[in-house]
Amino acid sequence: MSFSSLGLSKPITSALTDLGYSAPTAIQKQAIPVVLSGKDLIAAAQTGTGKTASFVLPLLERLGRLNDDHTLRGKRIRALILTPTRELAVQVEASIAKYSKNLKFTSMAMYGGVDSAPQKQALIWGIDILVATPGRLLDMAHQRALHFDELKTLVLDEADRMLDMGFIDDINKIIERLPKQRQNLLFSATISSDVRALARRTINDAKEISISDNNLSKPKIDQWLATVDKSNKSALLSHLIKEQQWQQALIFIETKHGAAKLVSQLEKRGIKAESIHGGRTQAIREQILSDFKSGKITILVSTGIAARGIDIGELARVVNYDLPAQADEYIHRIGRTGRAGARGEAVSLVSKDNFRELCAIESRLGHIIVRKEFEDFPVKKAVPISILNYVPKRKQ
Repeated sequence: MSFSSLGLSKPITSALTDLGYSAPTAIQKQAIPVVLSGKDLIAAAQTGTGKTASFVLPLLERLGRLNDDHTLRGKRIRALILTPTRELAVQVEASIAKYSKNLKFTSMAMYGGVDSAPQKQALIWGIDILVATPGRLLDMAHQRALHFDELKTLVLDEADRMLDMGFIDDINKIIERLPKQRQNLLFSATISSDVRALARRTINDAKEISISDNNLSKPKIDQWLATVDKSNKSALLSHLIKEQQWQQALIFIETKHGAAKLVSQLEKRGIKAESIHGGRTQAIREQILSDFKSGKITILVSTGIAARGIDIGELARVVNYDLPAQADEYIHRIGRTGRAGARGEAVSLVSKDNFRELCAIESRLGHIIVRKEFEDFPVKKAVPISILNYVPKRKQ
């Protein structure tokens, strides 16, 4: 199947050809026709499945069809894409710019943590597609820097993550300001009860699709774990980086304090690393991401939220220094490696107090993750054998 057979016009398919896109992915095959039809859509798809293109491509096509000669009034937008993080907003807008290079659409990423004056200035003449984080968007709306009366399409990208980050009130306030007649698209890695509740308030009579063929089941990602006492985690990580000669690794950790501490511990062992988390300024985060993508930084420690916008085509490996509390977050993380046909590696450092999270993850995967032992790091507090149907006791 080709992109043109899905209903996309020559300017868009030519841009895709130039980018090396040969055929649509599973999510693109299903989502693009629905979006082009003007229907509302709820879609579940993991990171790395081509999700962004599945809504950006038909959005570009549809905006062109609605009115080729349309001239925006000042401070107006035609489409709004809400994202949970600054990094993801930048990433999505960059994709829009690439896909629309043969068209005359304007786009912009808008987020907090930077001076709002340039963003206000860019909005003066109107923007076709605005990619924004909820907080900064509401701030701009309160200042009357933009209006929504010409909006045609709303996209909620990474809806589960936005809810996890506590944006539900902001999202509801934004939706109240939008025209009642609009197309609604909701994309999420998982369709939880909270996501469904949001969908019920936002979307009417939507088509729902789910792509189960995600990276968790693909053999190109080599998943394994090392059991280790909590006190030895940083030492084992340093050992792995050196002995296995890791040239690249994205390391997930739960807290920004933990991220800074781990970078310091690695550097004491002669390993240069950087950290990215919500406590760093936007300028620093953007520079670190750029350096990691270019290879100037090879070891990057990141909190899960900050890593949401990291998109690298050939990321060699991800490391779970801390196992996530939610099994689906593990799927998000490992989905950042083994992309575009390349092999990847997903490594987890697991201590006894991670047993509950480990069982939940392996139950989600449907198989036990291979365990490896390292004789230089004997485990005093053994991690029990995993139970795929493990049910945690209720907390008292």
